Amino acid sequence: MPAHRSKSEKNGEENQLRRDPYEVLGVSRSSTDQQIKSAYRKLALKYHPDKNANDSKAADMFKEITYSYNILSDPDKRHQYDSDGFEAVEAESQDLELDLSSLGAMNTMFAAIFSKLGVPIKTVVSATVLEEAINGTVTIQPLGLGKPVSRKVEKQCAHFYSVRITEKEAQAGIVCRVQSADKSKFKLLYFDQDENGGLNLALQEDSAKKGKVTAAGMYFLGFPVYRLEPPSSTTAAKRDPDTAFFKKLEGFQPCEITELKAGFHTFAVYGDNFFKSASYTIEVLCAASFVNEKENLRAIEAQISSKRTEISKFETEYRQVLSQFTEMTSRYDQEMQAIDDLLKQRNEIHAAYTSTPQTKRGSSGSSRSKKRVVLKEDGHQIKDHKKTPSIKDGTKKKWFNIHVKVEKRKP
Repeated sequence: MPAHRSKSEKNGEENQLRRDPYEVLGVSRSSTDQQIKSAYRKLALKYHPDKNANDSKAADMFKEITYSYNILSDPDKRHQYDSDGFEAVEAESQDLELDLSSLGAMNTMFAAIFSKLGVPIKTVVSATVLEEAINGTVTIQPLGLGKPVSRKVEKQCAHFYSVRITEKEAQAGIVCRVQSADKSKFKLLYFDQDENGGLNLALQEDSAKKGKVTAAGMYFLGFPVYRLEPPSSTTAAKRDPDTAFFKKLEGFQPCEITELKAGFHTFAVYGDNFFKSASYTIEVLCAASFVNEKENLRAIEAQISSKRTEISKFETEYRQVLSQFTEMTSRYDQEMQAIDDLLKQRNEIHAAYTSTPQTKRGSSGSSRSKKRVVLKEDGHQIKDHKKTPSIKDGTKKKWFNIHVKVEKRKP
């Protein structure tokens, strides 16, 4: 009869059977976030269930690719894996990235409900859209600089735009911004053109709520411009506000592309709503007329990057002081309790120095009035019952001995 194995032993065997996430995605441990994303998208497109129907090996490979990317795409989980392997990563807490186009109506509805409840659900660009872009079969519309366009894109679909940039405009810098007054969810995409004429997804920005609109932007200004990834788990942040504060700038990562060369460039707006279309306005601008804004952005980005390093050092100091404070607070409570116990024992000892027996109060209570006892001259006791003065001879005797006449009434 086989020996009983504990849950930890079974998990250890499963961890040994899993392949290294870096090996699965075909990247090195020093790869950047963008390189990991690019590798994942290519493999996910290759092994996507839509393209490999009834192929169990491709389905297993797709799951392994998704699981590996879920680890390496999160800075915290990637650091945990690099330090302690799979044991430091809980599979149940992974934030899965879903391709809504591959889900049924019922699954999409459940995903929408969880999203409304505050559960972070990451979505990816539909495999169909990426495949059409790679094959070069998408419809691309021209977009002029400084000429915004407002449209509606259907869910899990994309509108592609081509922008022509001169050498002078490229040196000044280019900004692409998209916003939705209806607060629709969308993704702003930037594509590189390969040798075969197809388009490969190079950059992606998810829309975020900013005031009364949702917006996303890409800034190619010749210096490092950062993007701020949202925290992976909001529930954990509510449980531990300190951790949420120190991880607030953890998703502040520099964009891999800092400038665009002269020529044609392709942007796209992808509808990321669960059920309805997304309304948006897209515009591409030359930064030549935004000199002050450009310099201010350069200074702010540098300050935030420096602040992220400072916060990392400050966290170590804060944790040490907090640990000491917690220890001193615990000792304070213990010392206070010890002093109270000693004083209580002291009072009990003081009270023991007496020869008078302690009387117990009766159940009827001591507040009840007692009958008065009056001594006669012969020493006998008589009870003095207080009676209400009665009316005699037409007079009523009051306690102050004043006679009051009372008229006699006829019977």
